[in-house]
This record gives sequence, C-alpha cells and structure tokens, in this order.
Amino acid sequence: MPDVTGPYAPGTPCWIDLMVPDQQAALDFYRDLFGWQGEVGPPETGGYAVCTLRGKPVAGIMTAMSPDGGPTPPTVWTTYLATADVDATEQKVTKAGGKVMMPAMDVMTLGRMSVVSDPTGAVVGLWQARDFPGAGVVNEPGALIWNELDTSDTGAASAFLSAALGIKADPMEGADGYFALNVDGRTVGGMQGLDKLPEGTPPHWLTYFAVDDTDSTVDALVHARGNVIVPPFDMMAGRMAVVQDPQGGIFAVINATGPEAA
Repeated sequence: MPDVTGPYAPGTPCWIDLMVPDQQAALDFYRDLFGWQGEVGPPETGGYAVCTLRGKPVAGIMTAMSPDGGPTPPTVWTTYLATADVDATEQKVTKAGGKVMMPAMDVMTLGRMSVVSDPTGAVVGLWQARDFPGAGVVNEPGALIWNELDTSDTGAASAFLSAALGIKADPMEGADGYFALNVDGRTVGGMQGLDKLPEGTPPHWLTYFAVDDTDSTVDALVHARGNVIVPPFDMMAGRMAVVQDPQGGIFAVINATGPEAA
C-alpha cells in the first residue's frame, strides 16, 4: 500500500530531503511538479519544510547554509536509512571503513539523525525515529518509489552496507550489473556501478519519484527551467528519466510497470 502505517525496518530508506539555496523557489517548483504542499518551517527547526502529499509527509526541503563560513553545500537530495540506534550505527560505519560527516544529533522529539559516507564516498543519512517515522506515503505518483546507490566499487559498497546497516546486495535477475538491496528478504533499493553513468560522476545515492507520465513530467520540468540529464527511456521497471531541478538538485522520475519498493 502507498500509505506507510508502521515503522521502517532498519536499513530501509525512510526519508529524503533537499538542501537548496532558495528554499521558497524549491517549494514552488516541487509543488507544481508533484503536487506537494509545504511552507517554510519555524525558526526552531531552522526553517525546515516538511512537504506533504495527500496530507502525509513525503519529503523535506531546507535552506543550504555554509558551515563555519565555508562554501555553501551543493544542492542535493539526501536519502536517509532507518536505524534503531544512530550512535551504534555510526560506530559500525567507521569500523566498516566509512566516515561520519555529521555526528549524531537530536531533532527535537522527532528523532535522532546523522550523515555518513561509505568507503567510496557516497553520502547517506541515518534516521532513528521517535515521534516522526519518516515518509507517510510512497510508491504512488508524486512520492518516493526507489533509492539507488551508484558506486565506483560495488564489492566494497556491498560489504559496507552489510556490515554497517544489515543490507544485503544481491544480483537482480534480468538486470546485468544491477543489484537489489534487501532488508529481511524485502527489496528496498538498488545498486549499480558508475560504469553505466557519464564519466566523472561521483558515487552517490539517487532518489526516484513515481509519476503517471514520465514524458509529460519531463516536459513540465523543462518548462519550469529544469534540466534533462537522461531523456525518458524504457527499461525493465518502467519508463524513467534522470533530471535536475532549476537549482541543481538531481533526481529520477519513473512511471513504474515493474515491482515497486521504497
């Protein structure tokens, strides 16, 4: 079911958010593209906006701020993986060769978060839920449907995911060089090597959003001054495209005809 009513199992993508220079412009863009509702949040949360679809939380959008007067972080969608204990997971991350980019911190009574990177440099968030479990709707148009790790070393990434997060990577049947990321026997995401992507692409997690019509969504994005990185094409799971919002945030859209997971 698209609505999520229970807690996310550890290792499962449970939330996504966007850091962007112009928060209001991003709120307007994604409202028009996906039908989200959202507004700048209160000062005590740094203005963090929780966007909703059908009244349920679907993604966060926040203003990118430069830490300690340094360069402003790039515009990027971040995937968050559920964990029962952020602090313990951080220890597993470092033991498995990863790095802690942003140490564990409480987010009021909502939960506890951290940002880490794997040995190849792909950055991912960790979320220990308290009052806020994460996305309340997935796998329907306008919502998260898939999270994919694009990595320079699938072997190293697989070992890290298993040791640090209990995620098992298995070859996906019928998809050469593509791996299913499984938690307790359930597919929750995918992984592939960077050899399938343009030269110079760094390791990263890619967020996929479900749409009714990939081509018309891409047309609307272009009309709103977004960019097309990979034009719409047909693949085993449906028709997809990789695009960029007007401020540089990269994501994928897909009209899925195959198995869905998030």
